[in-house]
Amino acid sequence: MGRARRIGTGRQRGLTYLELLVAVSVVAVLASVAFPLHRYTQRRRDEARLRTTLRVVRVAIDQYKKYSDEGLIQQSDVEQLGYPRTLEELAEGVDVGDPQSPERRRLKFLARIPLDPLTSEERWGLRSYQDDWDSRSWGGENVYDVYSLSDGRALDGTSYADW
Repeated sequence: MGRARRIGTGRQRGLTYLELLVAVSVVAVLASVAFPLHRYTQRRRDEARLRTTLRVVRVAIDQYKKYSDEGLIQQSDVEQLGYPRTLEELAEGVDVGDPQSPERRRLKFLARIPLDPLTSEERWGLRSYQDDWDSRSWGGENVYDVYSLSDGRALDGTSYADW
């Protein structure tokens, strides 16, 4: 029992200024790495959505061409060459069926004109069959292909308009 209690001689617990500065520095370094990584991930996601959207529209154009070649879609203009006149025609639908039969049905190839994920607009660059494969101006005869109107570059260095 001869031990006396000492009051106030224990060290107080807590962070020193230096420890706090090191902790804040570590958090700042981690945040500076995470922010560009988030932007990179978002850009990759937008590019994947663009690829998917282009594929959907191109499949719809090809399906229209297939029906036209089979004679199920009657076209009024020879210049169309079996392709739709506009993207709106794919979304609004066309009458499909045997020309000799009075029974026809309305077929939509797209539920609606999709938004370009990069520009957030329903506007697309269009090419007709008569245009050059890399043309940036639409001849207006038909819709053979679509491309993004974004003037940006992809992560792989290619232009979005070349996809």
